[in-house]
Amino acid sequence: MTRHLQRDIYRSGCSLRIQHNSTHSQGTFSHVGSYKNLVSGEFPLPKLRANDVLVKVHAVSLQYRDLMIASGTYSAKTLENLVPCSDMAGEIIAVGEEVKGWKVSHRVCANFSTDHIHGPTTPQIQGTSLGGQAHGVLTQYRTFPAHAGDYVLVLGTGGVSIFGLQFAVASGATVIATSSSDEKLKIAAKLGAKHLINYRKTPNWDEEVNKITNGAGVDHIIEVGGGTLSQSINSARMGYGSIHIIGHVALEHEDPNIVFRVIRKAVTLRGILIGSVSQ
Repeated sequence: MTRHLQRDIYRSGCSLRIQHNSTHSQGTFSHVGSYKNLVSGEFPLPKLRANDVLVKVHAVSLQYRDLMIASGTYSAKTLENLVPCSDMAGEIIAVGEEVKGWKVSHRVCANFSTDHIHGPTTPQIQGTSLGGQAHGVLTQYRTFPAHAGDYVLVLGTGGVSIFGLQFAVASGATVIATSSSDEKLKIAAKLGAKHLINYRKTPNWDEEVNKITNGAGVDHIIEVGGGTLSQSINSARMGYGSIHIIGHVALEHEDPNIVFRVIRKAVTLRGILIGSVSQ
């Protein structure tokens, strides 16, 4: 199916990079209304990003949902020139530089919504549903995000924060570190932090955290300031975010009594929005 495909795969540390100058076959709907509108064409091979895996698709299955999408009766909004189908089995042929836990030759299948890792779904997660809200798997090669673990935000570069950074990296999490010093941020990077924020240069660092996580927020925050609690809440992932208050070195903008009492009693504060039937 692929014409003149040339790959030069070579090792670079623990990752594999792929160079190519070719195309691959892919099915798309020119417009909805009938499955007969499906056309096959040649498209550039997908680019491999640092947190992606490149998969060679070996098999694709058809579902009734695919027929609904083709006929235009599916309720959710779909993409133009859609690549259909959600279910596939394949093999990883290359991994991005920051990918952990996945290797070349691993056999894989696609999750229906690529960002639905655990817990209940959200509108953002539903937007990653293959073959409908997102391009699907009726293609010869496709990249998928390699979800390596949670996002962890560590505030500052003191002993506690650095300790938390090292534990988070060892567990496979993606770490965001803040500091007022670019030199200290360089140390955090050497220890494994992937994203660095100088809060002197970026005082609204909570907004930057949300940009890094594509609006989702982080799963865990090592909160050592106390006075940064409001921004930590803004940075936390809705429904899952945990703020671990272990310090009070910056209390000028918050009520110290609240922070001190939370630490002394080691209490867990949980915001209640709505509950599910099981709860």
